[in-house]
Amino acid sequence: MKRKPAALFLALALVLALAGCNVSEEQPVPYGQAENWAYLETEKTAAADVFFLCPTVYGGTADSYNMSLEDEATKGNFLGAINMEKDIYGQNARFFAPYYRQVGLNTYLLPPEEREPYLSAAYEDVKDAFSYYLEHYNEGRPIILAGFSQGADMSLRLLKDCFAREEVNDLLVACYAIGWSITQEELEAYPHLRFASGEDDTGVIVSFNSESADVTDSVMIPAGTRTLAINPLNWKTDGTPAGKEENLGACFTDYGGNIVTEIPQLTGAYLDPVRGALKVTDVTPEEYPPVLPTFSEGIYHLYDYQFFYRNLQNNVEVRLNAYLASRTA
Repeated sequence: MKRKPAALFLALALVLALAGCNVSEEQPVPYGQAENWAYLETEKTAAADVFFLCPTVYGGTADSYNMSLEDEATKGNFLGAINMEKDIYGQNARFFAPYYRQVGLNTYLLPPEEREPYLSAAYEDVKDAFSYYLEHYNEGRPIILAGFSQGADMSLRLLKDCFAREEVNDLLVACYAIGWSITQEELEAYPHLRFASGEDDTGVIVSFNSESADVTDSVMIPAGTRTLAINPLNWKTDGTPAGKEENLGACFTDYGGNIVTEIPQLTGAYLDPVRGALKVTDVTPEEYPPVLPTFSEGIYHLYDYQFFYRNLQNNVEVRLNAYLASRTA
């Protein structure tokens, strides 16, 4: 019998109980101050940098849709959520992760047009943090841009905006926008964007959304939408299925970044040609429930990183090595 990731469940349950404050800060966040970074690894020696954007950890309240950076409880969960995914990216790179006034879970219950002002406010912090990082810390190093869920949305906004400059786009190893959608129409609207086509191409977007076979609608992939995706087990973008023997290890981590449970060959997966979703084949919604009220049964959003942890970790190294080799060729 498979062990359920209890630590993950407990941590996420805390999110729903959070009480926040109205966002009264109208001034830009001073990213020159270390306290406004969850991670600021300026002293580490490495060939590349990771710029990571945290997923949603703020619950929101009846009169608050953006978290306050004065909310220390939420900032603690913010740091913990980053820790759950940090070792996928940060083993061979310096790690940078700003605190930002992200939107709460309650924002995703609003109609899309009503969400956007709050998401735009969150993005302004992200852009300010990245601009400060680029000017003061990057020094021409390759950049692995990464995020999950809301963090993936923010990473894609950043990619469309700041990476439109050729000299910045040339630094991109890859953008791992896991748990959010990117469409062909968006690539056509932003010609500097490219989606991954294999395991070692660089300067590309890597993205997927996990769900069971019968799901037809979600916050990440609304019904009638087709997202671009790549299968993290075989690194193909067509419907070629990958068996669970190709899964190097599902890892369920806690807020300290510790691997609580590791299950080699947990599940296989294939891409749905209609939705572009990653259909997960060897687990059930009963074993891995959605947990959060924004998701219905069969949406494995919370497990996007967990189910494919070792494959993603390995791929970050593969793409970084390919990028560095191209620089010296």
